[in-house]
Formats: sequence, C-alpha cells, structure tokens
Amino acid sequence: MRRFNYLPPERAFLDPARPGSGQPGQAKAVVIPFGLEQSVSFQGGTGRGPAAVMAASKEVELFDEEYWSEIVNEYEVATLEFTPIAGRLDAALKQIALIVREVLADGKFPLVIGGEHSLTAGAIRPFVERHPGLVVLQFDAHADLRDGYEGEHFSHAAAMRRVLDHETVSLVGVGIRNISAEEIPFLEANRERIRLHWASDAPHWQIEEIIAPLKGRPIYVTFDVDCFDSSLMPATGTPEPGGLDWYQALHILRAASDVGTIVGGDIVELSPRPGLHACDFLVAKLAYKLLSYALVKEGTSEPRG
Repeated sequence: MRRFNYLPPERAFLDPARPGSGQPGQAKAVVIPFGLEQSVSFQGGTGRGPAAVMAASKEVELFDEEYWSEIVNEYEVATLEFTPIAGRLDAALKQIALIVREVLADGKFPLVIGGEHSLTAGAIRPFVERHPGLVVLQFDAHADLRDGYEGEHFSHAAAMRRVLDHETVSLVGVGIRNISAEEIPFLEANRERIRLHWASDAPHWQIEEIIAPLKGRPIYVTFDVDCFDSSLMPATGTPEPGGLDWYQALHILRAASDVGTIVGGDIVELSPRPGLHACDFLVAKLAYKLLSYALVKEGTSEPRG
C-alpha cells in the first residue's frame, strides 16, 4: 500500500480554514488532481485545469442550502499532491488507475479532477474490478464512441468506447449533441448497453426515465464540462451551444444519487482561460456538489453508508 502525500490545506480543495482541512487521514473523500493533456484535438489547456480548480475552490461557500449546513463537515475531503504524469497516454492511464485503486483500498471515495477526458479509461478500471454491473453516467456534449482518433487508441474522443471495452459496463449519456458517422454503427449495435439523451430533447426530458437504468446499481460519474452550454462554460476545448444549464445538471446528479450508489467519478476538460474565473469556480462548486450527493443523503446531514 502506497503512502499518500496530501496537499497542505492552503493548496488543497475548499476553504483551508474549515475544521477538518488539516486531517487528511480522517477524510472520507480524496480529490485527485490529474492534469492529463496528451490527445487534445482543438484548444489546449486541460493540463492547467486541476490547479485552477484548487485555487477557485477556496471561494466556494461551504454552507449548502440543500443540506442547510456546511455539509463537507459530514465527510471531509483531502487532496493528493500533484503527480508528474507519464509521457505516453497508455502509461498515464495505468498511472491514474493505480492511484484510484489505492485510494479505494484505503476506504475513501475518489474524485479525479482533470485533465482531458481520456483519463476516464484508466480511472474506471478499479471500479470495474470492484463492481459487477457498473453503470457510467456520462455528462458530455460528445458521444466519445470513436474507436480511437487521429491515430490514438485512447484519445479523449474515444473515452466512452474505451470504457465500454469492459463488457460488464453500461452507459447512460446526458447532454449529447455531437456524434460522428463512424460512431453510429457501434451505438446501434450496443443499444442494450448505451442510452443517450440528446440535449435537443432536454425540454421534454423526464428525469425518472434518465435515471431508470441506474436504480440499485453502482454508478461512476464522468462529467465533461462541455456538457454545459457554451455560454456557461466557454473555458473548454470544444465549447458547444445548446448544452445543459447548472440546475439541469444538478437535478440529474441528485436524482442519480437517490436511486443508485455513486462510487466514484471524474470532472474533466476544463481549459482555464485568462479572465474567465467563473468557469474555474463552476467546476470547483460542481465537485463539491458531486461529493455531497455521493456521500450524504439528500436534504439531511446523515452520511451515506
């Protein structure tokens, strides 16, 4: 078992003045910064994402009106030190898989802050080993079902295809509004494992229908921030119009946590832009909300089992 090195409170996730910030061993959640940037195909910058999120998180209000408390005190969160990332993409994925596996072995909830979406193919491996019937809840503008892109098997554009290489895993995608012709045959051949909810249908969505495949199952959440409308999230590699708003995303996340068990997750594809601090803050607050939904029952301060 590896001995973890944690960031000091002043550099870690959330307000360093909170009571439990200096006790990483007692935390139930671990934030893993992993600024992977190796297969970016448009605008770069994902390597700077984790640092921007850590900095912005200091300004996130700890009091949450849904729980009517500073809910982080119910579970606490520690932050791993930034790790030098391997130069080859396949090696980097093995690296993040090892880190996540060890966090899980330590009995803690891992949340990876990226970094490009290709990291999900590595981060999910320990969950596949632990959880038969794992379902991935994907928030994304893109289907990411290509079998590689621009010569890279593990490209960010193939993130969900690589996840579905594990035959026991199924996928629920939300907010999708881009798919290529080459992805359609795979989608149509795997309808029993893949359910996509197109952003164009959002006015008619029934949350109960979206979360139905998640009931009673272990859930891994992968949240590509380009799922949000580009007016809300321009600081990403491929900002797309027609995406979700803040409360649409939260309502789906919360409902998912009510019917299934969120066992881990990642938030990816923030590419910080000068002067767009609101985007960094949005991701920091999203991470806080995701941790709370996963670890605390809705509307109470009762920790989830």
